[in-house]
Amino acid sequence: MAKGKKSKKITSRKFKSPLIEDKYKIVIKALVTEKTIKMIQEENKLVFIVNRKANKHQIKRAIEELFDVEIDKINTMISKGYKKAIVKLKPEYLAIDIATNLGIL
Repeated sequence: MAKGKKSKKITSRKFKSPLIEDKYKIVIKALVTEKTIKMIQEENKLVFIVNRKANKHQIKRAIEELFDVEIDKINTMISKGYKKAIVKLKPEYLAIDIATNLGIL
């Protein structure tokens, strides 16, 4: 090796999300704003505040078990220190029905 050159050490680091078993620790609460109510009524979507350490697979499994629904798609974002999950339900399930059961509408 030439003088002054450092060898590059290649390491692979895979990040694994910690396994959260309890569905009640994953889904913290439903988010209710004017925008989320519009999403419920027009786009068949629900918005939840979730545990920051939970990944999309864990969130999907928890919501499907809690509310007996099937999920089409999940988008997550972190804003203001909270992780939000925007959940689009499959067409045969209505977000309005779940929102009514939760007391949102």
